[in-house]
Amino acid sequence: MHSEARKAVQTLLRKKEVLHIVPQIVFEFWVVATRPAVNNGLGLTPKKTKRTIEKGQSFFHLLPDTEAIYREWLRLVETYSVCGVNAHDARLVAAMKVHRVTHVLTFNGDDFKRFHGKEITVVSPAEILQPSKA
Repeated sequence: MHSEARKAVQTLLRKKEVLHIVPQIVFEFWVVATRPAVNNGLGLTPKKTKRTIEKGQSFFHLLPDTEAIYREWLRLVETYSVCGVNAHDARLVAAMKVHRVTHVLTFNGDDFKRFHGKEITVVSPAEILQPSKA
C-alpha cells in the first residue's frame, strides 16, 4: 500500500494541491513506524522515524491543535454516537472541520463513512490514481 499512497500524494502535489496533516497523524505514524514488524509495525528505529517525519514536513502543511478541535470533536462523537477507537477518526474529522479541510485521503474509507458527504469527503488513493475520464 505504501507505493500506492506515495503515488497518490505525488499526483496531488503535481496538481498543486495543498496537503495537510495534524499532529495526531504524526503521533499515529510514530506508533506504527516504531512498532516491531512482527506486531504489524514497520520496525523502524526512533532516529529513522524522526527523519521520515522531517522529510514529510517538506510537503505536508502541519495544522495546529486547538481548543476548537476539542469542541468540534465533542459535537461529532455525540452527534454520530461514536464509540471506542472510532473516536480517533472523529478527532481527525474535527480538525478538518475546524481548519476547513474538506477531503481526507485514506485507505480506510469505512472508518469515515458516517461523516462522508455530511461533514467531509472521503477519497481513496485508487481514486486519485484513476485516469481522468475527460
